[in-house]
Amino acid sequence: MTMSPEAQAVLREWSPPVSVNVVLGCAAFFYVRGWALLRRGPSNPLTNTHLVAFLGGIFALWIAIGSPLAAFDEASLTVHMIQHLLLMLIVPPLLLIGAPAISVLHGLPQFVVRTVLGSLFRLQWLQRLGSLLLHPVSCLLLATVTMIAWHVPAAFELALNSEGWHEVEHACFLTTSLLLWWPVIQPFPSHSRWPAWSLPIYLLFAMFPGSALGAFLAFCDRVLYPSYATATPIFGLSPLTDQILAGVLMWVAGIFFFGVPAVLITLRLLSPAARSHASFS
Repeated sequence: MTMSPEAQAVLREWSPPVSVNVVLGCAAFFYVRGWALLRRGPSNPLTNTHLVAFLGGIFALWIAIGSPLAAFDEASLTVHMIQHLLLMLIVPPLLLIGAPAISVLHGLPQFVVRTVLGSLFRLQWLQRLGSLLLHPVSCLLLATVTMIAWHVPAAFELALNSEGWHEVEHACFLTTSLLLWWPVIQPFPSHSRWPAWSLPIYLLFAMFPGSALGAFLAFCDRVLYPSYATATPIFGLSPLTDQILAGVLMWVAGIFFFGVPAVLITLRLLSPAARSHASFS
């Protein structure tokens, strides 16, 4: 399929973000190095699944912020929404499944771990802050407020028209989504604070804000973001159709990534094997 002249013009103005590629490359290198060192030990807690998940998360993060996809986020709300969905629904669970803390700590130079990170981890106020941030209620609230706040038209336009604020927006989505998925994934070696039956409820609460926002965008009869109302269409979509498609993507993705796991976890908890285990515990 031939690319439209408008899309070609956008790509010609795009250049690979060197800093993003360097940071992602370093993260992958130190993770793989730590994973390989742990594999040589007598009691290795990590598997190939951890490695594939983490590298998959790094690759998905590169697609979101380091690939040519990022060139179109100012021209199409649908593309911009795909970016946000990658940062909120794809990248965080993959990175957490990879159990990044233990691998990266083993992969980094040990003098950095002992002198810099060791000193930080021993700070009492930092430990208390970490405990507060990783509480499921905090995780849910921070992610919800961040997602809604950045989709308010004034904030969204600020990010569209400022590269610095755009990077802040992406950082906010990624960090708060990592927190949101933490109670669900519980990356090794962390442990769950809440009983297993609370997870489906947590996932349903996590699903509602994004799905509601997506439905609002899909059924709104006017273009909410002025930048997209005046942008040159590059995929043959009108600004309103582009917004509807972006809303549908957000709506459906929220149902799939939160609703389906909630149902599967509920079915597993209600299975005869789970009830039998609970009766003996």
